[in-house]
Parts: sequence; C-alpha cells; structure tokens
Amino acid sequence: MAQGKYTVTMIEGDGIGVEISAAVKDIYAAAKVPIIWEAVDVTPILKDGKTAIPDAAINSVKRNLVALKGPLATPIGKGHVSLNLTLRRTFNLFANLRPCRSVVGYKTPYDNVDTVLIRENTEGEYSGIEHVVVEGVVQSIKLITRPACERVIRYAFQHARATGKPKVLVVHKATIMKMSDGLFLSTAKKIAKEYPDIELGAELLDNTCLKIVTDPEPYKPVVMVMPNLYGDILSDMCSGLIGGLGLTPSGNMGDEVSIFEAVHGSAPDIAGKGLANPTALLLSSVMMLRHMKLNDYADKIENAVLKTIASGPENITRDLKGTAGTKHFTEQIIRRL
Repeated sequence: MAQGKYTVTMIEGDGIGVEISAAVKDIYAAAKVPIIWEAVDVTPILKDGKTAIPDAAINSVKRNLVALKGPLATPIGKGHVSLNLTLRRTFNLFANLRPCRSVVGYKTPYDNVDTVLIRENTEGEYSGIEHVVVEGVVQSIKLITRPACERVIRYAFQHARATGKPKVLVVHKATIMKMSDGLFLSTAKKIAKEYPDIELGAELLDNTCLKIVTDPEPYKPVVMVMPNLYGDILSDMCSGLIGGLGLTPSGNMGDEVSIFEAVHGSAPDIAGKGLANPTALLLSSVMMLRHMKLNDYADKIENAVLKTIASGPENITRDLKGTAGTKHFTEQIIRRL
C-alpha cells in the first residue's frame, strides 16, 4: 500500500484487452478508487522448452497479491501451453469462482438467474497427461488428488457461509468414474462435517445441466462445486442463461494470490475498432474490489454499469444489441457513478 492506495497488477491482455482495460482505468479514476495500476506484459517465453511467464510479471503479482486480467490469446503452433493455464499453475489458483446474475436491460429467456459455481482449477482432465498407446489409440489421464479436492471444497463451504447461502452442491459423475469423482464426493462428505450449518447435496452433471436450463430458480440458494472439466462446461452454460461471457465476471482464487479476469476471448476481429464491451472485465474488477474489502466502491461501480445497460440500446455495445462504442458506453457509466 502506497500513499493510502493499493497497488494492483494489470494484465491488459491481447486483442480488445487493451481497450477494455483502458475503460476500467477511466471508470476507476472517475470513481476515485484508491488503486494504483501496475501494468505488466505476460507475452510467453520458453524456459527449458516449457511455456513460462516473464519474471517481471510474476514478481509483480507476487508482490501485489491481486491482479486484474484481460483476455489472453495463446499463440497457436509455437509450442506454448495455454497462458491462462500457466497463470493458474504459477500462482496455484485452485478455485475458479463464477457468479452469474441476470442483467436488467438485457433480456434472455430466463428472468432472475442467480447462480454461483466454483470449479477446481488445477487438475482433472486438464492435467495434460496424454500418450499414444499404439497408433490410433490415445490415453488421457484424469488426475484427481485428495489435497486439491479438499482445498476447493473447503473454499466452497467458506464462500457459502460468507455469502449466506445455505447449501453446497457437489456436481459429479461418480456413477461412472467411481474412483476419481468418487474421491471428490467422499472428500466433500468428510469436509461437510466441519460446516454443520451448511447442507451438502450431490447431483449428477447431466441432471444438473437439464434442470438448470429448465428452471435456474432452485439453484439460487446453492453454491455448486465440481471438478475442472465439468466446471469449465457448466460455468459457460450458466453464462449463456444471462446473455453470454461478455456479461460474466470471474475470479481465480489461491491461498495468497487472486487474479480476476474477463473469461471471453480476445476478439481480434474487432480489436482497435472501439466496439468492445468492457462489462465482463468491469464486473470482474467489482468482484476484486469486494475481495479487497472496498465494498462501497464495488457497489458504486456495479450500480453504474447495471444502470447504463438498463438505460437503452443507444448506450450499450453491439454485442448487447445496442449501437454504442466502447468510449460512449464508458462515458455513460462515468455519468452514472
């Protein structure tokens, strides 16, 4: 903390990342949020044949403990693994927190969605352990460990308690993957005993998908927690209920470091044209402010964003069926602070 302000690492990202990061900075300046941004470049380097993030960026995040991140494109065909995956592994960001709430002014077939999903972020099918057994036969290994299960499930219970939700729901497929998902489920039952005030439920992944798109209402009082791949799919599906990734915030949480990010792509086709929608990055930054206990600023910015979206098509970007560009949308939010 310097001069009464917190320093936060800013990873602008690729494509539209620069424009939406600029919008966030302008809105924060107007709202007088006590934050100093420290911009870093995470263009990947190869260290001993492995994708790595430059040391300057790593040191910045470790020093500040909080980062805000725009969309990152992984260079294809250059031997780099996903940069997002590299960031999660570098800082051990074991839980991905994805809340989805209906946005007034952007109509979808569902009216009052309010779901919270926590995805295990470090292993499962994303462990990257694959090999060819014989030509035409490939084996991919799903890795599930008790310590990783315990961490993410405990985080789900703590989050439920902190946000006043009475139930944690484990979404699994232990009927088929009796050992791996079975371990996730049995770990949850063990940890639930530490939280007698919170109910534990379990549901099969396919059943959850069916029920949530039929009627998301019963999932309001629930924190869902699940292994990596299911969380990847289901979190995007929940985003679809409220209008897509352009409206969805996300946080990657570790024991020490937290990185909040827009989960949509870098949209190279519209980059530099002033058409990008900064909402997802803004709402992720609101999550970040709440994590930093700067709740008044979080409320102020969130209200201004939601009021702007509700104010009509002339003030919102094209992806939200509006006619405004990034600059006009940003100015409208600042007017409503």
